This record gives sequence, structure tokens and C-alpha cells, in this order.
Amino acid sequence: MKRQLTLSAALATVMGTMIGGGAFFKIASVSALTHNAWLSILVWPLAGFITLMAGLSVAELAAIFPEDGGPVKYLQEIYGPKIAFLFGWSLIIVYYPANIAALSIVFATQLKQIPNFSNFSTTGVALIVMLVILLVNWLGSKLSSEVQKLALIIKLLPIAAIIIFAIFSSSTNQLAGAPLPHLNSANGAAFGQALLAVLFAYDGWLSIGNLAGEIKNPAKTLSRAITWGVFGVTIVYTLLNWSYVRIVPWAKITGNQAAALLTAQHLFGNLGGLIISIGILVSVFGAINGHLMVGSRMPYTLGRQEKLPAAQFFGKLNRKTVVPTNSMLFECAIAAVMIFSGTFNSLTDMLVYVSWIFSILLFIGVFILRQRQPELIRPYKIPLFPWPPILAIIGALFIVINTTLTQPLLALTGILLTLSGWPVYIWTQHHNTH
Repeated sequence: MKRQLTLSAALATVMGTMIGGGAFFKIASVSALTHNAWLSILVWPLAGFITLMAGLSVAELAAIFPEDGGPVKYLQEIYGPKIAFLFGWSLIIVYYPANIAALSIVFATQLKQIPNFSNFSTTGVALIVMLVILLVNWLGSKLSSEVQKLALIIKLLPIAAIIIFAIFSSSTNQLAGAPLPHLNSANGAAFGQALLAVLFAYDGWLSIGNLAGEIKNPAKTLSRAITWGVFGVTIVYTLLNWSYVRIVPWAKITGNQAAALLTAQHLFGNLGGLIISIGILVSVFGAINGHLMVGSRMPYTLGRQEKLPAAQFFGKLNRKTVVPTNSMLFECAIAAVMIFSGTFNSLTDMLVYVSWIFSILLFIGVFILRQRQPELIRPYKIPLFPWPPILAIIGALFIVINTTLTQPLLALTGILLTLSGWPVYIWTQHHNTH
């Protein structure tokens, strides 16, 4: 595929994919878990710090291997094809479809908050918005990347408006009398679950590596897009969630998926709230677009490498638009099943859990490569090494262990779906050698 995506397009893809439904809706589950206003705010910079350490670490791998496949390529170079395939498989059948499905559900849920749309079917709207985004991507990567840039600009406007007006608002500060945070053995597990929930909102930055074959000067561009994208999103998320808790009474935030809308209505009135709601819809639309854009490249890449059954089907590009439309259809088909069967929180928790298991291998891989191949050209080196990957490993282990203990069924489902790729790998290897 043609290298036509610049740093601005890569940065827009990183930030645009990250800033989606989680920015506006995760405060509901976080507040219900922490039962504390300050903890519900502090979990956001903590998750951002873990993600930034992860981003700084993986950026070195992205600079060494600026090729199609992204994290799957990195794992293959470090651990071999088996581990790499299992991660690719988990991305294809869990990660990307679950993201697309969950965000489509969020879009439909938010649309129903607007007058005259309350009676619409959540499932029906979710399916329609997914099909619209499929059409946008079908028309070519240039159009989908331009949509991503435009969506990022539009989605930042309501976020900026909420943050700025919340800072200078003279209305009652709801945080003034909020009890100070206190973590102990009783609420530590719940805080860990809240951290897992928040990490979904930070998810998406790793997938930019899937577009390496379409990015200009990928060795430098990828590392810059990842680090600056994650840093910027951390600041935005922290201030945005502080705004919710400062403006809206705590009792109305806990477990309420309309916290962003309530904040907008408090600050701007009903008309202003409606405008902000439309901005939120654009934000979620851009996030779905980003996940389909990068997600469809994964089955395409594995298909082109003949690592999937029906490899020719997945590895085929559309003759007119030069994009992997077959892979797009496949990802949307799985997402459609998830839209019918799953809920927003369960889908997002499962995809984050599986993703961070493999992320631990990537962080460890940085040390393995430095030891095994010190002569490799590294256009980007991790600052303050070895601390970023060490801190990323600690944070990831906490997430994985806490989720395994507190949500064993969800963890088991994610692991079994990932391991279902093992017989597929064996069959493909056997088929390719005969």
C-alpha cells in the first residue's frame, strides 16, 4: 500500500482512536466502583501514566520494526511465529470487533439521550452506524484518515468547552466537600477494577503500528505519534473527568451513563447540552472509524502472509480503493454478533484484559532485544531506560492479576477465545507445508 499518511494523520489516528466512548461514559462504572469522587478522578492520570510508560516502551519496538503488522510483527521478531499468531488472532476475533461493537453501542446509547431519538432501537442504531463507517473505510484509506482528522478536531471542541467552562465556572464546586481518597484492603480490589475500566478509554494507541506500511518515515513518525498522543490524551481525560465531578452532584454521577450530558446541561443549558451531545456522537464515530481502519489491516496482513485459513480472501485488496475490504467485512461481521450478545462494560473489560497480557510480553521483549541484538538500529530509544518498561510491566501485572481474581469468568472467556487460535495455527502450518 502507498505511504501517504503523515505525522499529523498518525497522531490523529492515535488520539482519535483513543478518545471515544470511554472519555464520556466510563465515569459511570468508575464512580460506582470507587464510591469516592477524588478516587474517580485520580484513577485517570494513574491509568495515563501506565499507558505512557507502555507507549514509551513499545515506541522503541515500532521504530526498530516499522512494518505492517504492528505489535504482531514485534512479537514475531522476539518470540517467534506461534506467540505472534495468537496475539494476531486475539486482535482479530476479540480486540477489534469488541471495540467496534462496544463503541457502536455507546453511539446508540448517546443518540437515545437526544429528544426525538429516545424510542430508537439501541441494537438497530449500533448496526447502522457500524455500516456507515464500513462504507467510509471501503472508499479508501485517504478518506478514512481525513474523516479521522476531522472527527478529532470536532470531538476536541466539546471536550475543550466542558473543561474551560468548568475551570472558570462560578457555580457550586461539588468537590469542595468531597471526602479525601483512602485506599485499603477493602476497596483496593474495586479500585483495580476501576483502573481496568479506565484503561479501555486509553486503549487504541498500540494499533497505529498496523498502518506502518502506509505512513511516511515510519521509524520516527510512529514513536512520536505514540508518545505525544498518549501524553495529550492523559491530560485531556484527567481534566474532563475532573470537570464532571466538579460540576455535577456526586449522587447524580454514580452509575450514570449520561454524566457528560448532565455536565454540559449544567454549563450551557439544554441547547448547549444538545450541541455537546452531537460533539460526543462525532467523537464516538471517529473512534469506531479508527478501530475499523487499523483493525482491518490485521487479518489482511496475516492473510497476505498465508497465516490464516482462506488467506487469499483476507490478503486481497480492493482493486479500486486499494483497501482490505474483505477483512473489513469479516471484522464487522464479528462485531455485529457482539452487538447482539454483549454489553459495553463486559466487552471493553475483556478486550483490555487480553490486550494487556500480550503487552507484558512486548515490554519484556524490549529487554530481550537489547540483550540479544544490541547492534540493531534504534531510531528511537526509550528515555530513562530501564524504568518505563519496568513500570509498564508492574502496572500491567496488577491489571491482569486483579482482573483474574475479581472477574474470573471474563478472564477465562478472553483466554479461551485467544487459545482458540491454536488449532487454527496448527492447521495453517500443516496446510502450508503440504
